[in-house]
Amino acid sequence: MELLELHQAVGSPPESTIRMYTRKLDDLGLLERRRRQEFPATAEYRLTPAGDSLLTVASLLHDWLREAPGGPIQLGSIAGKSGTKALIGGWSSSIVRALAACPLSLTELSMLIPRSNYPSLGRKLGAMRSAKLLEPQPGDSRGTPYGATEWLRRAVIPLTAAIAWELKFLPEQTAAISPRDVEALFLLAIPLMSLAPEVTGRCRLAVEIRSGEPSTYAGVLLSIERGAVASCSSNLQGETHASVSGPPVAWVRQMNGGPRGQLDVSGNQSLAGTVTTALREIPKT
Repeated sequence: MELLELHQAVGSPPESTIRMYTRKLDDLGLLERRRRQEFPATAEYRLTPAGDSLLTVASLLHDWLREAPGGPIQLGSIAGKSGTKALIGGWSSSIVRALAACPLSLTELSMLIPRSNYPSLGRKLGAMRSAKLLEPQPGDSRGTPYGATEWLRRAVIPLTAAIAWELKFLPEQTAAISPRDVEALFLLAIPLMSLAPEVTGRCRLAVEIRSGEPSTYAGVLLSIERGAVASCSSNLQGETHASVSGPPVAWVRQMNGGPRGQLDVSGNQSLAGTVTTALREIPKT
C-alpha cells in the first residue's frame, strides 16, 4: 500500500502517528518501504517475512484473549491491552514462574523475588488478578495466596510463539533465555497435558541454556503415575526412565507445533515421545 492507502486502512489516525509506527516497524525489519519506478514517483509499504510471521503470533494471542474467563476480548481493545500488559509484567518480574509452581501470597512472593520491591510486585499482582490471570486459593499462610488460572496456563501458547519469533527474527535484540524462563514455560504447560491412564514413569525435560564443557541445563523432572503428574521438580538430578534435551529454539518449536526430531532422547523412547507429544498438543481452547 501507499502511505495514503495505509493511513485510510487503519482508521485515519494523525499523520504523525502513522509515520511513527511505519518508521518503528521499518527499524524492526517488519515493514519495508519501496519506491515505485513510475511517474510520478511514489513509495509503497509492504510486510517483510518477519512481519508476515508476526501475524501468526498475533493470531495466537487473539485466540487466547477470546478465551478469557469473563468472555471474549478483542486484541486491540482496552481490555486486550490490559490483559496482555498484565501477562508481560507478570512474566518479566518472575511472578508467572513463581505462581505456576504453587499458590503464594504477596508477602511470600516478595521474599521469593527480592530484586522487585514490594509496591511494584503488589501492582503487578493486582493487574494480573484484575485480568483474571490469577485467582485466590485456600491456605494457612499470612495473606491471601494466589494461583495461576487455567487461562494463564494457556498463555504458554502465545508466549512460546513469541519467543520462537524473537529468536528467529531478532536474535541480536532478544535477551538470552534464562533457567527461570524455561521452568516457567514447563510449569505453565505441564498441568494442561493430557496423558493416557497407562502412562507411568519418570521423565527429565532439559533445555540447554549454555553450551560448553560442561553444558548448563534447566528444566523439570516429572514423575507420572497412571496418566497423572504426581510431582514436578526443577531439580534435574535423580533417576529417570527417559530424558529429553535440546537447545531453546528446538524446545519452543516443539511446544509451538514446529518440526519434530530436533530434540535428543535417551532411555524409554515411548515415554519420552508420549510426554513431548502431550506438550506439543496442548489444546488452544
